Amino acid sequence: MSRLLKKMLLGTDWFYLLLCIICSALSVAALASWCIFLQSNPADKVDFHVAVVQAVAAGLGLICALVISYMDYHTIAQLWPLHAAASWLLVGATFIWGYNPLDTTNRAWLELPAGLSLQPSELAKISFIITFALHLSKVKEDVNRPGQLALVIAHLAAPALVIHLQGDDGTMLVFAIVGLCMLFAAGLSYKYILAGMGVLAAAVPFAWPRLDPYQQDRIIALFRQEDPEYAEILYQQLRGAISIGAGQITGRGLFSGEHHYVPLAYNDFIFSYISECLGFLGSIGVLVLLGALCLRTMNTGLRAADDLGGLICVGVFGVLLAQTVINVGMNLTLMPVIGVTLPFFSGGGTSVVMLYLCIGVVLSVFRHRPRDLFERRSF
Repeated sequence: MSRLLKKMLLGTDWFYLLLCIICSALSVAALASWCIFLQSNPADKVDFHVAVVQAVAAGLGLICALVISYMDYHTIAQLWPLHAAASWLLVGATFIWGYNPLDTTNRAWLELPAGLSLQPSELAKISFIITFALHLSKVKEDVNRPGQLALVIAHLAAPALVIHLQGDDGTMLVFAIVGLCMLFAAGLSYKYILAGMGVLAAAVPFAWPRLDPYQQDRIIALFRQEDPEYAEILYQQLRGAISIGAGQITGRGLFSGEHHYVPLAYNDFIFSYISECLGFLGSIGVLVLLGALCLRTMNTGLRAADDLGGLICVGVFGVLLAQTVINVGMNLTLMPVIGVTLPFFSGGGTSVVMLYLCIGVVLSVFRHRPRDLFERRSF
């Protein structure tokens, strides 16, 4: 057992793993602090179960990442029928047995024993990244041919559409951004990029009436923050903004107990709570950690042995970047609340495990990279 563990640890990217561990440790500390704070603010039905689940998920995810890092990512990619079928069957199960534990408008979770839940769309993210990277790596030379491009677009659109039908438009947006990042890295022609931007701009007037009224209100509210009509819609975000501002430069401390109440802060609004606890410096520290993870992921992609490894890294980079930008935008009242978590920090066992699975595949790419530092890929 010890010999196998040594083999798994040998040749891995220790700095990359250290960044993940620091993020998880800070997340667990912040969630534990929030749970203590809630003892005097029992409006949210949350206890230390949240922090415990986060810690267990991080530990389990770290073990999974080390195991996956020892595997060849080519083998993982060739096993795509297994993980794709498993993840999307679970997503399909939510249409029958799904529920909404946080009073959201979608039923994207499956209820498990012991008060646990599973969000299959999170697991589908890593499967999609691998299958889409495999597809793009096989057609990269012909990706700009209309026939091949149509198949690639269909590969991207199909899972995004399923997630939309599930009602989880926040996760659908992440899928779309990840797929577009990978498509751009595969060499999509600028004429298609400009054409796509034009189509999206032209589609806005047609898409707006098809949004649910609450989605329209959330977008309109961002431009009418002083309007009492939208006070209830913006309540969570405005409380989060107050919490961020109250942290000032150095914060009030994690376990001081002097914090502003933000509904469900342990999930989508953990950034606002950390900002109040650790101040401006702490919030910048969180962004530096996540930014370093993004850069390290892309660096591994640039040094990958082939297009498959490079595109997988681009996909993981897309997940980290998209979720960070969207979540922080929500906390700063720059974007509507769409249920996108902050990587590694937001409470949620499935999300944490999914991220560590992504990290494991990136570490596999790192382990199998060319040893010549001058052999770098370009996207």
